[in-house]
Amino acid sequence: MTEPLVWLPFDPAELGEVPSGLRYEVVDPRDHVPDSVEEVAFYVTPYNVGSAVGDVIPRMRSLQVVQTLSAGVDNVRGTVPEGVTLCNGKGIHDTSTAELALLLTLAALRDLPRFVRQQERREWRGGFEESLADKRVLILGYGSVGSAIEARLLPFECEVVPIARRARDGVRGIDELPDLLPDADVVVVIVPLTDATRGLVDAAFLDRMKEGALLVNVARGAVVVTDDLVAALEGGRIRAALDVTDPEPLAADHPLWAAPHLLISPHVGGASSAMWPRAYRLVRKQLERFAAREPLANVMSGEY
Repeated sequence: MTEPLVWLPFDPAELGEVPSGLRYEVVDPRDHVPDSVEEVAFYVTPYNVGSAVGDVIPRMRSLQVVQTLSAGVDNVRGTVPEGVTLCNGKGIHDTSTAELALLLTLAALRDLPRFVRQQERREWRGGFEESLADKRVLILGYGSVGSAIEARLLPFECEVVPIARRARDGVRGIDELPDLLPDADVVVVIVPLTDATRGLVDAAFLDRMKEGALLVNVARGAVVVTDDLVAALEGGRIRAALDVTDPEPLAADHPLWAAPHLLISPHVGGASSAMWPRAYRLVRKQLERFAAREPLANVMSGEY
């Protein structure tokens, strides 16, 4: 019996001791799609999923599992055939994304961009900026990344209020959000992009935020209504720090670039040296489970 074929976007040697009973090929469909596409049983997608991945999945007639390296699966979910197991990269990006969320929050509160501009001008000018200490921070989305963000915020002497779809011990429900927004100094968004969260941060949401509050988005760009955010920033009511935007990438003439009180990073939340060791560990464990016919982790089913 032929061993199941696994497509990887990296050298199998990176996995350490590769699970036996499987065949491995290194393939990036953005470069080339080999004839073995119809034999693929387990497909690990490239980190930056593009249209090429969506085009190649329907050609995999032996496909059993799609494993992404991203926490969000909105870019690939619609291309996965019924009966094929879809697993996300939960746990791969918790550390990197939580670090960036904290970085954006601190940089925006302490106005780090001003210091960078002053350094470029060789200008020495101080000022009194805001601290994260004593602030009330909402974490909108309390999965593994949200909890990692909370763990990094708490040592900064701030009050953290986690929010999830449903309330539970120590976690508020999203139905309470309208009452929580007016008292929050910082709102960190880390929800998955679904039909329910698309456009969640709209004019009504932004209007309920405290004047001068900071919005930090490390989720997906389309969770925020971009035109509404630009209007709120231009009106001077709030500030924002974004790792994700809608659209991506931003055109050079997009109004977000010129919006006041805004810090932008180019969707690099997961892109750090912490990512790959965690990705290799997850993929190796998933392949071990697959080879042993054991239940997989991070299986996406229904609304997530």
